[in-house]
Amino acid sequence: MIEETALPGVKVIAPRWFRDNRGAFCETYNQATWAEHGLVQTFVQDNHSISRDVGTVRGLHFQSPPHGQAKLLRVVAGAVWDVAVDIRRGSPTYGHWVGVDLSAEDGRQIFIPEGFLHGFVTRAPHTEVLYKCSAVYAPTAEGAVRFDDPDLNIDWGIATDKAILSDKDAAAGRFADLDSPFIYSDPKGAS
Repeated sequence: MIEETALPGVKVIAPRWFRDNRGAFCETYNQATWAEHGLVQTFVQDNHSISRDVGTVRGLHFQSPPHGQAKLLRVVAGAVWDVAVDIRRGSPTYGHWVGVDLSAEDGRQIFIPEGFLHGFVTRAPHTEVLYKCSAVYAPTAEGAVRFDDPDLNIDWGIATDKAILSDKDAAAGRFADLDSPFIYSDPKGAS
């Protein structure tokens, strides 16, 4: 099942789980099935993050073209509040954000195309997140916006002064200062 979000292109995917007395099984990604649903995306890198404490924030990140990354993210232990922010210049939803609760228990995933900031906060201790990326990590192309930027006004569900951040994320710039490298292209071809 694929759910649209308030941001066109950002989708929540609920894979079908098969459960029996042994446990459970699901297919987390199948390129042919995605194509049947109009989702054509090639992934070239898998990442695995482990966050020890509740309130760990990772983000808000992006990579500039030609190294822009689409991501397919799922939680395999614990839970997160996952956030995407539209940074495609000219988009009708530029600067808007959407948040989704994801957990190992519910098995849902989020797909975030290129042109969006991405980040999450952990809601459970020892949270593990796996995500596929459409481009390999390119340090010279990475960018970030501060997770608690007042212009974005994202509700992270935590006291922002209690957030656990990397030094790099703590030093991220303001949304107002972002010179986004992404330009919106209307999928319907309208101008």
